[in-house]
Amino acid sequence: MYSLEKAFQVGPLRLLKRMNSRNACKTCAVGMGGMKGGMVNEAGHWPEVCKKSLQAQVADMVDALPADYFDKRTLTDLEKLTPKQAEDAGRLSYPVVLDKGSNQFKPITREAALQHIASAMKETSPDRTAFYSSGRSSNEAAFLLQAFARVYGTNNVMNCSFYCHQASGVALKMAFGTGTATVELEDLTRCDLVVLLGANPASNHPRLMTQLANLRARGGKVIVVNPVRESPLENFHVPSQVKSLFFGTKIASTYVQPLPGGDVAFLVGVLKSVIEKRKVDHDFINSYAEGAAEVLEYARNADWNELIKNSGVDRETIENCADIIYMSKRTIFAWAMGLTHHASGVDNVLAVCNLAIATGNVGKPGAGLLPIRGHSNVQGIGSVGVAPALQDSVRRSLETIYGTKITETPGLDTHAMINACAKGDIDFLFALGGNLWGSNPDSTWAGKSMNKVKTIVYLSTKLNPGHFFGRGETTLILPVLARDEEPQATTQESMFNFIRLSEGGKPNVPGQMMPESEVICDIANRVLGKEPFDWTALRDHKKVREIISKTIPGWEAIGTIDDTKKEFTITGRVYHTPQFNTKSGKAIMHPTPLPKPVSDGLILMTLRSEGQFNSVVYDEYDFYRGVPHRYCILMAKEDVEKLDLKDGQRIAVRGEAGRMENIEVVVGAIRPGAVAMYYPEANVLIKGNVDSRSKTPSFKSAPIWIEK
Repeated sequence: MYSLEKAFQVGPLRLLKRMNSRNACKTCAVGMGGMKGGMVNEAGHWPEVCKKSLQAQVADMVDALPADYFDKRTLTDLEKLTPKQAEDAGRLSYPVVLDKGSNQFKPITREAALQHIASAMKETSPDRTAFYSSGRSSNEAAFLLQAFARVYGTNNVMNCSFYCHQASGVALKMAFGTGTATVELEDLTRCDLVVLLGANPASNHPRLMTQLANLRARGGKVIVVNPVRESPLENFHVPSQVKSLFFGTKIASTYVQPLPGGDVAFLVGVLKSVIEKRKVDHDFINSYAEGAAEVLEYARNADWNELIKNSGVDRETIENCADIIYMSKRTIFAWAMGLTHHASGVDNVLAVCNLAIATGNVGKPGAGLLPIRGHSNVQGIGSVGVAPALQDSVRRSLETIYGTKITETPGLDTHAMINACAKGDIDFLFALGGNLWGSNPDSTWAGKSMNKVKTIVYLSTKLNPGHFFGRGETTLILPVLARDEEPQATTQESMFNFIRLSEGGKPNVPGQMMPESEVICDIANRVLGKEPFDWTALRDHKKVREIISKTIPGWEAIGTIDDTKKEFTITGRVYHTPQFNTKSGKAIMHPTPLPKPVSDGLILMTLRSEGQFNSVVYDEYDFYRGVPHRYCILMAKEDVEKLDLKDGQRIAVRGEAGRMENIEVVVGAIRPGAVAMYYPEANVLIKGNVDSRSKTPSFKSAPIWIEK
């Protein structure tokens, strides 16, 4: 019924045509579409479709904002919009500006907007600028953005992964020499066990659930590790399978509910059990791993009582998980932000890597590590250089191509950049999509920090609260084309390291929307001129891809993709043999000390609802959890009774950074000691405590207090 409702919102045939177009899916990084056609994955399976795909596609097909939309609304009015109301307002089809001291956005011509941006960059110094990209952009636009920033003179180039999977990239690089998945999609058809940690793909990556359902159908197992007992992770209805659609498919064979922040203790406990049962794959670690002695010794000597207390999981459950893992012949360890959103995020992922190495579950088909990434091209954005530091080879290539020296001093990460804004050290901020303000912890602090920036530029297809709360002294919002509206082909990288080619199409609405790459090239040309490099020439995406092929390791095939139309897996990342990209060629195990408990009281974890994708809210109601609206707190029955509360009662919630009032208590299937609230609304409660290595905030282990 929901699909029909969405279809009739924009026209069934019109929607079907868009869904079938040869463009990569706009939502999660599982990936589908491209040259094989819409709703087809790289294995050729059809139909690959989910609610998230429909929501994103319909969102781009709605009518444009009325021409007088901003005439009727002050900044104060816009700040009252919920994320859903901002999303539902319509497509942004004309540039707008909020002038310094004004309380109202107003339309501005494209020429005036671009000239204003160029002037703002010329009036400051490169070290006082910052460039940010979300994961929904193309590889071509992202590459141009980081190249422009660096030729301009700054490495203050960052992406949204610092607030999601940066810990995964850091840990995987430390362990295997690559920061991405070690498996490809086909490996999910070869494994006999998936250990799913800190992830809810039913809501955030629905098409991944098809792979888990297929695994169970062939006799495999799924261990789910999540403080919240998510009903679709127990029984999921796969839309493309008739029997499953009506009766559901059992997913979790084992369900473990640790404390938020208890992941290292749980994983060390599993490794300890594997050691005690003499099931460590010594042949593998002796031949293909380093650092095993110290890691195994630490786990062997770990105190069971401490592991049980810190993890919140009893010994029998831990040992049962160990039994399942060591009896598996091919295990894939998959995780999302339930592991990375902690001050111990890197250690959490390293502990997963240690377990995979100790059991020989990496470096062979059907086994390995799989960070479940969010946006459809978040991995590609990082791959093409949208990061504070470049590989030396990439930097040297850029210097040769653009004829200028690029500084080797690393730039700011995302959280450090907001800190710089707070200090008044940033004059100009350019955001390629996304909701930067809404992605930050301590929303009040983030907003006040961004308000100090002289000029902020947003490229966007729709409005979001970040445009209003994350405004600068002057704020410009430029409308851009969606992926399937681009006049030229673009590329995207999935979480399986697979590059898709999207052919583009015609705009859904009339207006002044521009391709992102054209905006960047126009500004670069105005700021830097045509010497020693003519930026206007790079409006041609084919030329951009040729440069990428000569610059980014493993991407050589993108240089000919316009002619061959052959999509490809990036070389050197998928490990089907135990030869890794480290100096020694071996996997490296790292000690993971137990982190200190966050709190003796309630620990908040922020999460997303079934009705949203990242910070975009499509529906207020959370269908799977049965939560009526977004201003709720999910609590265990034991905690509700302990605090003398009632289901449905309205309370106030206080965090280290802020306070929320009129929050409804919802008794749900969450473990005692843990509570959950929705991102991004609950970010106002969370202090910016970051992992020292990944710089990712601890969105999923924050102390809170209940006030009646």
